[in-house]
Amino acid sequence: MRVLLLIAALLPTSAGKLDIPPAWIAPTDPFPIVGPIYYVGSEGLAAYLITTPDGAILIDGTMAENVPAIERNIRAVGVPINRIKWLLNSHAHFDHAAGLARLKRDSGAKLAVMDADARAIATGRPPSVVNYGLVTFPAAPVDRVLHDGDTVTLGGITLTAVKTPGHTAGCTTWTMPVSDGKRTLNVMFPCSLTVAGNDLVDNPGYRGIVDDFRRSFARLASMQADVLLPAHPDQIGLLSRRDEAKRGNADAFVKPADLQNVVAGARRAFDAELERQRGALPH
Repeated sequence: MRVLLLIAALLPTSAGKLDIPPAWIAPTDPFPIVGPIYYVGSEGLAAYLITTPDGAILIDGTMAENVPAIERNIRAVGVPINRIKWLLNSHAHFDHAAGLARLKRDSGAKLAVMDADARAIATGRPPSVVNYGLVTFPAAPVDRVLHDGDTVTLGGITLTAVKTPGHTAGCTTWTMPVSDGKRTLNVMFPCSLTVAGNDLVDNPGYRGIVDDFRRSFARLASMQADVLLPAHPDQIGLLSRRDEAKRGNADAFVKPADLQNVVAGARRAFDAELERQRGALPH
């Protein structure tokens, strides 16, 4: 039976056949966060634009269906599409990477991806076995393969790639300092920490997944972030904070406790899911 389930999990499908949350493809207006960072994604999937004097950096492409709205949002904040110089990715899943191919084609930007996710982005086929099956997405040529600690610099802005595997083998947390008046804020774009359907036991596409998750929990728990900007905005109620900012709260996005809360919650959920999966094995 387990062999049949593995075969089914490896058969490709498209995102259109999945039960996609409506918010993932619902447009929303762009909004400023802190410093040069703007939200340009959908209601349920984040894409972050970082502006510089020498062009812009975009983190995540979300789903292919969202690209026209993302491009409208980018133009709405005053950035022509051809001013995007770098595309970065949090991880190689369809809901964060499917839009990269078209965004790259439309903008001419270079795409930088963490080493362990580079093949998945370049082929559109993530290797891990998941309970919803293999969901393919448009392949995007990778211009730069990143390694843990590498940086991407443009126009005086530097982002650091922190490898936090588990959700995918190349899951990438991005960090950057932002000047905000007389203070400097540590901004983090964390990679997802959820199990998200991954097989945690005997996963032939990702043998070290359990150890990777645990190392990533420990690493992120040792870090500090003043502003946390996740790939799924509802994880921290980001759109509600947008509304707070509109009402005049200058620190609406500054929540230093977010990172530890997210890591602790993800660790608990991981432990429970690992126990469940181990208990489901035949004895």
